[in-house]
Amino acid sequence: MGAGHDHGAGDVAAPDHRARLAVAFGITATILVAQAVGAVLTGSLALLTDTAHMLTDATGLAVALVAASLVLRPATKRRTWGFRRVEVLAALAQATLLLAVGAYAVVEGVRRLFSPPEVPSSELLVFGIVGLVGNVVAIAVLASGRRANLNLRAAFLEVVNDALGSVGVIVAAVVIATTGYQQADAIAGLFIAVLIVPRAFRLLREATAVLMEFTPAGLDLDDVRAHILSLDHVEDVHDLHASTVATGLPTISAHVVVDDACFRDGHALEITERVRSCVAHHFPVSVEHSTFQLETATLRDREAHGHA
Repeated sequence: MGAGHDHGAGDVAAPDHRARLAVAFGITATILVAQAVGAVLTGSLALLTDTAHMLTDATGLAVALVAASLVLRPATKRRTWGFRRVEVLAALAQATLLLAVGAYAVVEGVRRLFSPPEVPSSELLVFGIVGLVGNVVAIAVLASGRRANLNLRAAFLEVVNDALGSVGVIVAAVVIATTGYQQADAIAGLFIAVLIVPRAFRLLREATAVLMEFTPAGLDLDDVRAHILSLDHVEDVHDLHASTVATGLPTISAHVVVDDACFRDGHALEITERVRSCVAHHFPVSVEHSTFQLETATLRDREAHGHA
């Protein structure tokens, strides 16, 4: 006996979220062009690294914007989850790009520590301030929606780190102007790399966990098994699996062995509802999309011997 349960995906990419992403993308793309011009004019590693970072984030925001539209497409018989997982693929792509940028910044930064070029501090300061102002505006636009899903959170973190990168550029410009210490530019570039790499690994880990169908963070399957086993007439639980389709959509499935009599007296349906309620309400992670197959001990043993 199988039982499925789905309360629906919900509003995962409201028009408001897409509008925020569109505004943030427009701001980031504008800053990107300005900083690219500045990097060429000044020859600054910090500004060049921050520009590469901005390019990565502008691309990420563009992908996020496309993903926010794709996830609204309805499910079909060929794509039963629709495009819900596109946001995870977008986060994975962003993480990969960030790692490449971070690696370049580290290599070039170390090289420039030993052979620093002349960097005009005044121009560097102007472009750093332009970048910071634009990023602060983008942060304000994305702040309230950053917890909606992995995609929006990734976009918000990108803009925050861009702002910190701009702060690094400004500090480098001030140090060069006041002390003439040209290595400040390379140090700022390395600082931006330090901002990029840990965030990239974090995004990579989160996206990989979803794609590999790891158990959702915060859900202990031993506790789930024990709780189901504590229900009356439940004799065993096996083939228990849990994964995440996309942000806010964890799923769980299992074979639940019950007394033979439950199938004769109609009690099996009540057990199914109790198990559904159990996984939906008794744990830190509420799993509302659940599928349980109820079976007898005889059927379980027959299946076990068939797989032996």
